[in-house]
Amino acid sequence: GGGSGTLLTSTNGISWTARTSGTTNILYGVTYGNSIFVIVGTSGSILNSSDGISWTSRTSGTSKYFLGVTYGNGIFVSVGESGTILTSTDGTSWTSRTSETSVDLENIIYGNEQFITVGGSGTILTSTDGTSWTEKTSGTSQGLVGVTYGNGIYIISGGAGTILTSTDGTSWTSRTTATSNNLLRVTYGNGLFVTVGGSGTILTST
Repeated sequence: GGGSGTLLTSTNGISWTARTSGTTNILYGVTYGNSIFVIVGTSGSILNSSDGISWTSRTSGTSKYFLGVTYGNGIFVSVGESGTILTSTDGTSWTSRTSETSVDLENIIYGNEQFITVGGSGTILTSTDGTSWTEKTSGTSQGLVGVTYGNGIYIISGGAGTILTSTDGTSWTSRTTATSNNLLRVTYGNGLFVTVGGSGTILTST
């Protein structure tokens, strides 16, 4: 997903085919679960597809923008503007949930049997069911935008070189990085955490 409703698919990661999304809204998040692709974006956009080729717009009940979506424990969870959280079991019918925050929620993952979403002003929320959310103490006021889980560790990345780690999603420790650039995304694979950000910054950790 991308700007102006851009939607591309590929079977091999090399050759990409443009698909009709049916929207001109910016598309920010995509996930797959329960044999369904789900995409979210601005103006309350939610699209789903069983094959990645034909897409259907779904009613979100909000005009707020969504920045992230994930699937876990049989539930799709989408997060975004002003603390907005929506859940769905089928990717079609969506229910608004109470987050108890008004900050923008930038990203969400499911790992080790819980959802974790992050956002502005050091916000971290966790949930086991996607319905009831608990705020955790991050120890920072920086905006948090990246989150991943791997090798038994949760990692969050954010503004001014912020990296936070946790083994349980509740107690978070700030780690020293060699940059003051914003770290916008983080992932785990092949035994390595990789985070990326402003000015071409790439940091790795085992």
